[in-house]
Amino acid sequence: MLHNRLDANARRAVDVYARELAEYRMMSTASRGRSSLMDFAVILRRRMITLAEDDQPFDDEDLAYISSVGKERGETGVSLASHRRVLVLHSSLTLSEIKDAAGPNDLDALMLTLGWLAPQGVIAQNAYTRGYMEGQERHLPLVTRVQLLAKMLLADDPAAPDLAGNLCMPVPERYLVTVVRIAGRPFRWVERVRDEIIEALVEAHRVPLAWPSREEFVALVPEGGGPTAVERALALVREFSAAIGRPCSTGSALGRVNALAGALAMARQVSQVAPVQTVPRRVHGMPDVFVELGAAQLPQVDEWLRGVARRLDAGPDLLTTLEVYYRCDMNRLLAAASLHIHPRTLDYRLQRVRELTGLNPGSTRGVRVLNTAVARALAGGRPDPDDALI
Repeated sequence: MLHNRLDANARRAVDVYARELAEYRMMSTASRGRSSLMDFAVILRRRMITLAEDDQPFDDEDLAYISSVGKERGETGVSLASHRRVLVLHSSLTLSEIKDAAGPNDLDALMLTLGWLAPQGVIAQNAYTRGYMEGQERHLPLVTRVQLLAKMLLADDPAAPDLAGNLCMPVPERYLVTVVRIAGRPFRWVERVRDEIIEALVEAHRVPLAWPSREEFVALVPEGGGPTAVERALALVREFSAAIGRPCSTGSALGRVNALAGALAMARQVSQVAPVQTVPRRVHGMPDVFVELGAAQLPQVDEWLRGVARRLDAGPDLLTTLEVYYRCDMNRLLAAASLHIHPRTLDYRLQRVRELTGLNPGSTRGVRVLNTAVARALAGGRPDPDDALI
């Protein structure tokens, strides 16, 4: 029955593609384009019927042909969305054709065909996608394909490994998703340098990158290998910050492939409460800012903390002093040396903090309140303490 309906089923498939997808509609309007679509639809169905009947897999010649057709689609500029959609349509149509052909007494043949289709359909789709990605290499520049890979991984797209292989970027089990939030007013010139900066970073680090908006940059740093993912991410973030010449804050979260959307959401939240720094000192994770994350979710608490920070504006350099003091684990000598001041000057400043806020910076309560208040102030784009040390 499938043999008898082969041409009709192929014609119906081409009509569905043309109706559902604008790019395939344009292809089908040209006689050669429609003929090419029909040839592939017929040959693919004929091989499926023959191989399923004998319970044989696609051979190398079959897969090479399927891949060549996918490559042709990629070279002609078929979008990734259309590529994914046509695979879904083909799968749905194939199941419908098998169902319509099965009679009331065809259970054995039906189960044989479905049992063959499940693994072989995946193998054929993978071959088609590999060819498509190879064809895209000629149609899309490197920067575009790298950003596309990052977006596909973050969207948990199953086709991402094929594109990664085409870009020679092996997909690990886990990535450190790193979000860089660019502080200050959006800069219009970013459009002119975006591709240039991404290309330089890709050449240096060979990791998936995306710059989805003027205010946000995202890097997916593989876990494993020589330097740790955190060390690699920090090096990349510093290069990015230097390239744009803007202070920024960073957030990161570790996530497994096919479950990176949650890691992106967490990294984005961390970047919004992490301190803004002219020269990034570290890539912050949730354990670094969990108190600030909680405070940011409660407007009344957040406003109270910002009020505490505003009292410190009376100075001198009290925000900077406290940030360095806590970063040095309240070691007076180390903090004073980092600030390039005498320890007695540090003592005077800490006493001034106590007078202005009523909180002892060295007490348990003082650490809880003042450290969080300073962090929230710095996350809001207040002067970077490092600026005073340069």
